[in-house]
Amino acid sequence: MRISKDWIDYQIISASDEYKIEKVGPYVLKRPDPLAQFLPAQTPSIDASYTEQWHLNSGVPEAWTLKYKHLNFIIKPTKFKHIGIFPEQAVNWDWMHEVIDSADRPLRILNLFGYTGGATLACVHENVEEIVHVDALKSAIVWTQDNIKLNHFEDAHIRTIVDDVMKFIQREKRRGRTYHGIIMDPPSFGRGPKGERWKIETQLQPLLQACLDILDDDALFMVINTYTTNLSSKDVTQILSSELKQSNHKGYIHSDTIGLPVQNSNDVLSGGITTRWCYREDLLRR
Repeated sequence: MRISKDWIDYQIISASDEYKIEKVGPYVLKRPDPLAQFLPAQTPSIDASYTEQWHLNSGVPEAWTLKYKHLNFIIKPTKFKHIGIFPEQAVNWDWMHEVIDSADRPLRILNLFGYTGGATLACVHENVEEIVHVDALKSAIVWTQDNIKLNHFEDAHIRTIVDDVMKFIQREKRRGRTYHGIIMDPPSFGRGPKGERWKIETQLQPLLQACLDILDDDALFMVINTYTTNLSSKDVTQILSSELKQSNHKGYIHSDTIGLPVQNSNDVLSGGITTRWCYREDLLRR
């Protein structure tokens, strides 16, 4: 398992009875998580909790900021229990930044299903000449733009686009545009801006095939995050391996669960599966 160990302003305090209690900046939140099945721990008073909706104590603002290393994020409890960030992804942010740092040439990065832009912000680097961030939800794009401003990355050549991911990729292929790094965080199920249906079990293979069509011949990495129990790390690896064999891309694959440590215990709360492809084997498992 790859564990995001470097958080200072975020901690999981307890993960039991299918709820996680987490310190998010100065506030303690309680949210449902079906994988939170460890022994309960003593916890401080809760500032905000989610059942079918959020219940915020007086004094808890509608939004605040959270810091991870050199990055800052806007946190807002939303009606779907989310808060605008997936902290377990920090282990991927660090890895992508390291891979980008290994290449001394101008790079183009594509972030698909980009949500509020955590991976997009993490890829800002002097080697990166352009980052394209795509999400079907306008609200996610606006949130990303606010995060860009918060980090003073207005001059980092980040393009934010509201679009259906597959349609966007097909247009990029027709334009002859390619990318040196592609990140994707597809939902298990969803709909595009015009009602396009998405189900990952049936659409991951065509998605990966389409992405390889716009992956540059001199590409560095791909990151594929999956959350459904219907797709194991072995399944994703097999699909990606099969598609790579039909493309011109060499390289190496590694797939593993990612997670967050639970405070004062040896427990780790799983946050899904990340499958990585990288041009160098020595970078892959870091």
